[in-house]
Amino acid sequence: MSRCKVVAIANQKGGTGKTTTAASLGVALAMSGKRVLLIDADPQGDLTASLGWRNPDALETTLATHLEAVARDEPLEPDAGILKHPEGVDLMPANIELSGTEVALVTAMNRERTLKAWLDEAKHGYDYALIDCMPSLGMLAVNALAAADSVIVPVQAQYLPAKGMTQLVKTIGRVKRQINPHLEIEGVLLTLVDGRTNLAKQIEASLREGYGKTLRVFGATVPLAVRAAETSAYGKSIFQHDAKSPVAAAYAKLAEEVLEDAQRKRDTHRPAVAR
Repeated sequence: MSRCKVVAIANQKGGTGKTTTAASLGVALAMSGKRVLLIDADPQGDLTASLGWRNPDALETTLATHLEAVARDEPLEPDAGILKHPEGVDLMPANIELSGTEVALVTAMNRERTLKAWLDEAKHGYDYALIDCMPSLGMLAVNALAAADSVIVPVQAQYLPAKGMTQLVKTIGRVKRQINPHLEIEGVLLTLVDGRTNLAKQIEASLREGYGKTLRVFGATVPLAVRAAETSAYGKSIFQHDAKSPVAAAYAKLAEEVLEDAQRKRDTHRPAVAR
């Protein structure tokens, strides 16, 4: 059984395309034959709703249920409540109960590793687990970073969202030093790129020049498109809604880059065979 790679999709700024990236990358990886678990770690439940479960608050078992069971040291099957999506990905949903759970975690024992404790059991049988983080750097985000092997940072190609990435990088570094020494930044993904404007082109060039020396900036860039925004209304990924769109092509390329990077790392760490 292959080792499951856990990837957090994180940025404390809202509106950078985290949820779309989690869903689209997950489906793209599933289309490549990978077994994928999506985890909605945002109390707003946007990932859950965008994949077709319109009333997340009506779901009986969610991520909050599991985190609370871990915090109380109560037994609960790790796959309880996982939903099956027609496009080949599984989902651990979230709803507003997760807000109360985040507050409760502040006083919980081993509070930063509660999500990891559940995920270490739930991820068996999957190749990838993608965590859609809420737009904050609070306890849930720290839990996601503590559970992850790597982070993908979606950044909107505008000045202020790009500037705000500095604080996220510092937080990731602090979690790496204090909680999860194996955590790394997988890469920065430029999203909502309006190729018609010079400003977007300048910001893209600036990000690649400024961060590209220390962080990977994915070659894939996600264009601004109304069709992509429509996907959440239909409970489908961009691959079902508009497979020939530039957005679908961008996420397919992102999946290729993620898979190629994983293969390179496996090759690097593969022990030499004695002759």
